Amino acid sequence: MVVAEVPKLASAAEYFFKMGIEGKRFRPTVLLLMASALDMPLPHSVVDGVFHSLPNELRSRQQCIAEITEMIHVASLLHDDVLDDAETRRGVGSLNFVMGNKLAVLAGDFLLSRACVALASLKNTEVVSLLATVVEHLVTGETMQMSTTSEQRCSMEYYLQKTYYKTASLISNSCKAIALLAGQTAEVSMLAYEYGRNLGLAFQLIDDVLDFTGTSVSLGKGSLSDIRHGIVTAPILFAIEEFPQLRELVERGFDNPNDVDAALDYLGKSRGIQRTKELAQEHANRAVKAIEALPYSDDEDIQMSRRALVDLTHRVITRTK
Repeated sequence: MVVAEVPKLASAAEYFFKMGIEGKRFRPTVLLLMASALDMPLPHSVVDGVFHSLPNELRSRQQCIAEITEMIHVASLLHDDVLDDAETRRGVGSLNFVMGNKLAVLAGDFLLSRACVALASLKNTEVVSLLATVVEHLVTGETMQMSTTSEQRCSMEYYLQKTYYKTASLISNSCKAIALLAGQTAEVSMLAYEYGRNLGLAFQLIDDVLDFTGTSVSLGKGSLSDIRHGIVTAPILFAIEEFPQLRELVERGFDNPNDVDAALDYLGKSRGIQRTKELAQEHANRAVKAIEALPYSDDEDIQMSRRALVDLTHRVITRTK
């Protein structure tokens, strides 16, 4: 789907897919497991008004959602790297560093447009609307990060809203799209959404912890990269509650390396890291509850997929990179 007529654009668009470094294809894995977890007979009341598709056809439509999600994700990485002047991504030269900002922006736009074409082919207006909203959320989240007042920078509520837009909206709305394509009820679609939302928030909260505790080799990005960019995340926000004097450092923006050291000192003395892990665990537990609330099925494949989705919540919490 990412083949382009112009060779230079083609190699730019394929860059992260070819390198296999855009991550562990975590999102498509979640989405295909969700498709299997919801592969159950529909209530009669729903079946009457539903577009009947053969199982294989439904599966390929759901796989298309996984492909679209991955393209939107990679496009957002390309654009983020330009905005952040990043030189590496997961330990490999970022596209903007290797091929320049202009081509990186165009490659991101190209991936988004290909995702739109694939979305249109599904001919489901609700799904199109969901995933178009995701792209809007990515832009909103990035803008929120760039243009914060000092009040907002120290607000946990603002931070979690931004995190939902930047990280959790894509996986939650994609999970919901998987359920909608299968013709599931509004209740089941909402449970799929809740699973994705809470998994996405837990994932980002652990990312925030790893930015302070992970080594740059395993993380693939320089440790402390957030705070050095002046981005305040959950561990620091929790630390401010215990040490209000940390707020003054946050408001100065961490341009001074001494301020970074002082902030780390406060963080070390606080329960910031611990409380962030606890909040991540809370979201992981909510994700598990959403899976447990799905209509019962004794089908072995369905049960296995649901167990795998639950297992993923533990992996997200316990990962070290």
